[in-house]
Amino acid sequence: MIYLDHNATTPVSKEVLDEMTPFFQDRFGNAASRTHQFGWDADKAVKQSRNRVASIINAKADEIIFNSGATEGINFVIKGVFENYSDKGNHIITVKTEHTAVLDVCKYLETKGAEVTYLDVDQDGLINLEDLQNAIKETTILISVMYANNETGVIQDIAQIGQVARDKDILFFCDATQAVGKIPVDVVQDNIDILTISSHKIYGPKGVGGVYVNRRYPKINLGALIHGGGHEKGYRSGTLNVAGIVGFGKACELAKDNLSSYTTSCLELRNQLEQGLLEIEGTEINGHKEKRLPNTINIYFKGVDAEALIMKVRDKIAISSGSACTSADVLPSHVLIAMCNSEERAFQSVRISISCQNLDVNDICGFFIDSIQNFRLLS
Repeated sequence: MIYLDHNATTPVSKEVLDEMTPFFQDRFGNAASRTHQFGWDADKAVKQSRNRVASIINAKADEIIFNSGATEGINFVIKGVFENYSDKGNHIITVKTEHTAVLDVCKYLETKGAEVTYLDVDQDGLINLEDLQNAIKETTILISVMYANNETGVIQDIAQIGQVARDKDILFFCDATQAVGKIPVDVVQDNIDILTISSHKIYGPKGVGGVYVNRRYPKINLGALIHGGGHEKGYRSGTLNVAGIVGFGKACELAKDNLSSYTTSCLELRNQLEQGLLEIEGTEINGHKEKRLPNTINIYFKGVDAEALIMKVRDKIAISSGSACTSADVLPSHVLIAMCNSEERAFQSVRISISCQNLDVNDICGFFIDSIQNFRLLS
């Protein structure tokens, strides 16, 4: 079976698993235990991982907060800003194509008195910087824009967006879950104040991730997510998942070291696969053709029900019609609706997210061609 759903999750790499394994038994200490070697070993491993995570985004180690992943991080950040900056305002700016974790938090905060502006995108999936600037008010406390879209792979002009926020003294939060490890991400050059990452998108374990909080300028106050012991600089108390954090750190180290070769290999494979798929009559790419992750294809198969196609090929190829976080409901992608304003197109599009290890391009194209031809003959 060929796995083409790497934006949903990735397998844990052997190098990551090997580094994690000792921390389940031989080196099982609590990183907060200060009185013996078991605790010291765990603490040392966590510090090393904090450095590794920081390094991949050009941050400092003390700017990384470990947590369970990006969804928790998004909740922590957006709710934290809303609660702790209420003296300045209640206005949040985000984008209609954000991950549902961002959109659902914003909808929840609207019930608590927040005013939220949801920016439109063009057919390529990009926001207009003038729309962003025009949306800013005196009461704006946060701008939240994802680095790369999880469904289309479209990459926003993050550095420019961050500069707009900085010029207006507004906090800029970036969900970089899909970008880190696939393209260069630099929180300094990109003018990012707060950023979220998940380990399982970069061949690390599930259930662990991190939040970058700029500790240089401006001074950021998010408040505590979990009280009880002052762990993680008081933001998130609780015993650290040392094995998971070690795996996360190793995954970041490997992703940083292999970024150039990963990008080159994925881009070559993606373009080859895309070229083959576009030979099928009635196919089009959703999203910007160049400003896109090197591993992601979101493709429209005219006249072919995406869910039916996915079920048809599932014994051979693993793909999806959108985000795994909303797959429990068969609904049209909110991302494609925002881009194309067409439920029909949204229901006839699939997401293919590859790895540089997917070498079966000809088999994949042939299988898609046969499946789609069969669909059209039956219809």
